[in-house]
Amino acid sequence: MDIAELLNITIEKKASDLHIIPGYHPSIRVNGQLFALKTYPVLTPESTKEMLLPILTDEKKEYLITNKELDLGYNYDEYRFRINMYYIRGALAGAFRLITTKISPLETLNLPPILHNFTDLKQGFILVTGPTGEGKTTTIAAIINEINLKHARHILTIEDPIEYLYPASKSIISQREIGQDTHSWSIALKSALREDPDVVLIGEMRDYETIQAALTIAETGHLVFSTLHTNSVPQTIDRIVDVFPSRQQNQVRMQLASTLKAVISQRLVPTIDQKSRIPACELLMSNPAISSIIRENKTHLIDNVLETSSDQGMMLMEQYLASLYLEGKISRETAIYNAIRPQQVQKLIR
Repeated sequence: MDIAELLNITIEKKASDLHIIPGYHPSIRVNGQLFALKTYPVLTPESTKEMLLPILTDEKKEYLITNKELDLGYNYDEYRFRINMYYIRGALAGAFRLITTKISPLETLNLPPILHNFTDLKQGFILVTGPTGEGKTTTIAAIINEINLKHARHILTIEDPIEYLYPASKSIISQREIGQDTHSWSIALKSALREDPDVVLIGEMRDYETIQAALTIAETGHLVFSTLHTNSVPQTIDRIVDVFPSRQQNQVRMQLASTLKAVISQRLVPTIDQKSRIPACELLMSNPAISSIIRENKTHLIDNVLETSSDQGMMLMEQYLASLYLEGKISRETAIYNAIRPQQVQKLIR
C-alpha cells in the first residue's frame, strides 16, 4: 500500500483528514464524518511504518524516535498536509490534515463581515478559538492574507508546523516553523520583538510562556493573532488568566483588558443538505464594559453583554446558530446540537 495513493483519495474526496492507524482500515474525514476505506486492508504495525517513515528526513526520523511524536508540514504535488505522527501501543500512526494551498478570502468563508475590520488595526490581541478541526487556522489565514494584500507591513508567523503559505504582495512575511527555523516556542517568541514585526501570528497558545509572550507583544504596540482550544468566549478569558499563578492573575487581567480587541469562537456545522460545513461563531468585540468585566474578574457577565450588544457586532453562539437556521442554511437539530446553551437556542427558533 502506497501513502501517495491514500493522499490522492483524500484530495479527490475533499476530505479534511486522513488517519493511518494500525488495526484499522485507512480512514478519511469528510464534512466532519469518518469513513473507513474498506477497499484497503486493515493496517498492521509493519505497513504503517513502511508508509510513514519514507516521507521523513533522517533528522525528522531521529526526532520521532526520540520524542515519540512529530508535527510537520508536507508538500504533495500542489497540495500541503499538516502531519502528526505518533505511537500507539508501540506502533507508528499518523494523522494527515489537508490544507488547501489557496487562501480563501474572508467573504467566501461565511464569516461575520466585521472580521474585515481586524485587518486595519494597528495593535491589539485577537483570538480565534474552538475545538480542533473547526476552521480556526483557515479564519486566521484569511485575515492575515487580507492584511498582506492591503498593507505594507512585516508579518511574522511562528507555527508548528507552517500550514498556509502566503503569496508575495504588499507586506513582507517571515514564516518560522518550530524545529526547522527555531528550536522552541519560547526562543522564537523572545526574539520576535527584535525582528521588527508589525503583525505577529502565534500558531497556538499552548502554555504559560506562549500566553505571557503574546500579551507582552500585544502590549508593546503590535497586532497579535493566536488560537486557543476553548468552546466559548468566557471560557477563553478564564483559561488565559487561570494559566498564571494566582499572584500574577490581577496583572494578567489588566494586560488582557487593555490589549484584547476581539475573540472569535467558532465551530463548523453541517449545512442543511449535509454536503458541506459552514462556521457558526460567538463574537466578542472589546469595549469599556468588556474591559471592566475582565479587570474585575466578572466573566459570568460576558454572556449578557454579547447577547445585548449586537449593534457592536457581538453575538452569542446561540444567536448565530438561530440565524443560520432561520436563513435555511442548517437544520433545527444541527442548531440545537451545536449550541453551548441548548435551551437558549430553542427559545430563539420557536
